[in-house]
Amino acid sequence: MHILLTGGTGLIGRALCRHWLEKGYRLTVLSRSPDKVAHECGPGVRGVDTLDMLNDEPLDAVINLAGAPIADRPWTSSRKAELWRSRIGTTERLVEWLAEREQKPRVLISGSAIGWYGDTREKPVVEYGATPGDDFASELCLAWEQVAMEAKTQGIRVITIRTGLVLAADDGFLLRLLPLFRMGLGGRLGSGKQWMPWIHLKDQIEAMDFLLERDEAQGPYNLCSPQPVRNAEFAQSLGRALHRPARVPVPSFALRLMGELSVLLLGGQRALPQRLQEAGYTFRFTDLDAALDDLLRIKDHS
Repeated sequence: MHILLTGGTGLIGRALCRHWLEKGYRLTVLSRSPDKVAHECGPGVRGVDTLDMLNDEPLDAVINLAGAPIADRPWTSSRKAELWRSRIGTTERLVEWLAEREQKPRVLISGSAIGWYGDTREKPVVEYGATPGDDFASELCLAWEQVAMEAKTQGIRVITIRTGLVLAADDGFLLRLLPLFRMGLGGRLGSGKQWMPWIHLKDQIEAMDFLLERDEAQGPYNLCSPQPVRNAEFAQSLGRALHRPARVPVPSFALRLMGELSVLLLGGQRALPQRLQEAGYTFRFTDLDAALDDLLRIKDHS
């Protein structure tokens, strides 16, 4: 199987490459630094800096994960434009390129996020029957999915993955939290009542592989544990895993100084992976304590 990845050098992309290399798949990653791809993604993974370099090589699947990090800096006008360009602009070019190809991949799996739903407060949300939120993150996810779904007109099966907070040992938001929590300075954000849909990296990768292999899978899928937790519970669980107290909250007013970005931190989604479970996927990690213990054990031995 030949798979093309955009965003392949990110956290999820790198893990996907490792997973699929073990299965013997042929992998190509679109990157601005193609010479570094094999080092970051694994030996044998080819890097290209333009889609045209593939000419009309046969493709079985396209995984579209390109996008600048959404929570690493405030949402100024220029930052919003960059976030939009890196997701919607990249996906538009990808769908246009696929339309020009004589040979089409069977499936396009395109990134999205649980943020599609906005701040849902106490209401549980599943893929069908829900409405998108009205904040910037929701608008970004909605447009991202809409552009990707245009590939359906080319006869390509399209899956959009609404990913929760991905827990990983060596990258991502968990790594950024560890220094504070190790010093005993971690705690809840604001009231701590907001829901946090999370997923262990292993489940993220195996769920994507699961959907890739199922010809009937299409449309949106929530990629998050069936047991979301509140932010305060997450902080306590991380404190327990590190054998440290987690009693230093970050007040809401301090987070609001970050402007619109504070919506991501003070809001949340009680999202459930209904369609993924109905399709037959079995999660490795549904308990947060077990997931954190697994990841921190990995990190301590790395």
